[in-house]
Amino acid sequence: MPIKRIITKGKVPVKIYTDDVDPQALTQLGNLAQLPFVRGHVAAMPDVHVGIGATVGAVIPTKGAIIPAAVGVDIGCGMNAVRLSLKASQLPDNLRPLRYVVEAAVPVGFDMHPEGRGAPASAVRALSGGLDRIVKKHPGLLKMQKNVEIVWARQLGTLGGGNHFIELCLDENQDVWVMLHSGSRGIGNIIGRYFIDLARKDMGKHLANLPDRDLAYLQEGAEHFDDYVEAVHWAQDYAMTNRREMMRLILDALARQLPPFALTKEAINCHHNYVAVEQHFGETLFITRKGAIRAGEGDLGIIPGSMGAKSYIVRGKGEPQSFCSCSHGAGRRMSRGKAKKAFDPQDLIAQTAGVECRKDAGVLDEIPGAYKDIDEVMANQSDLVEVVHTLKQVICVKG
Repeated sequence: MPIKRIITKGKVPVKIYTDDVDPQALTQLGNLAQLPFVRGHVAAMPDVHVGIGATVGAVIPTKGAIIPAAVGVDIGCGMNAVRLSLKASQLPDNLRPLRYVVEAAVPVGFDMHPEGRGAPASAVRALSGGLDRIVKKHPGLLKMQKNVEIVWARQLGTLGGGNHFIELCLDENQDVWVMLHSGSRGIGNIIGRYFIDLARKDMGKHLANLPDRDLAYLQEGAEHFDDYVEAVHWAQDYAMTNRREMMRLILDALARQLPPFALTKEAINCHHNYVAVEQHFGETLFITRKGAIRAGEGDLGIIPGSMGAKSYIVRGKGEPQSFCSCSHGAGRRMSRGKAKKAFDPQDLIAQTAGVECRKDAGVLDEIPGAYKDIDEVMANQSDLVEVVHTLKQVICVKG
């Protein structure tokens, strides 16, 4: 489907790929469009919904400045998926023990690996030098969390909570896939909050001129701009490594429980909360994707639904008007608080029928009913991507 709605009240237009957008998200998109360094237009994906400062599902092209709050605090959050040489018929009839095996292999929620276990020392060393350089310039990062030097290494290869998940899925051919969703964990949160605060301080009295203080930005050439670029790319590398290490742990655990298998396809290990330098409309720009993935021509990506809905492996079409982007998922239609009030565990049991997962009040905020219809979201971005595989989970692990 083409662009559904265009807002022209800002300095640049906002082009939206859905009619399903709430008034608060429209206000946030309008605020982004007022910023003087935004180029061309702001694109809003079909899963667009209200976020902190910047709208989730927004693609923001900027020249000479970056908005740390638009990148967010789960820097580099994204997806990874691999296909196994197993068929559905080779999975056990009772999937609960298999879920427990995965949960035992990958710490979830606030848990982390015991000291001396988890990610290989080589993976930790590869990241240590970059973080040391960042902390040397900004020792205040270490004051934001107790034992941060130890915690970041022990969280490498862990899931976290919220909407992060690990799933075993079946595709249209009954092939088995492993899919997961996570980001840069506590250290990414620390880096994000630290530079969001620095941006506000750097703007000083000019902060009052912004339509939203969460849109405080760092300008190219300013004192902390290069440091933020270095730090955000480090956190994105950490997130990529985190997903890779989790996948390794999951596959090792599954290999001890299932018939012998090989990997037959890695879909992609992709970010959907990040900033990158890209060429669009003849300019070199910073592209901030807050809840959106790159969908350049031929790019493979992953668009998950909810814990009871289908997910999609997609191939990008390289649509220029979306800045070669597409949605990062179904997108929330109600907040976590509203979901907990609107539904109860019996609703969760009904909406996750056939899925081996937690079905208690602790994950009620992730109930499928709190999300938009993934099929409608996919229909709204047929100009942006083509579907390569359709997945449906049989096991879902939540933090």
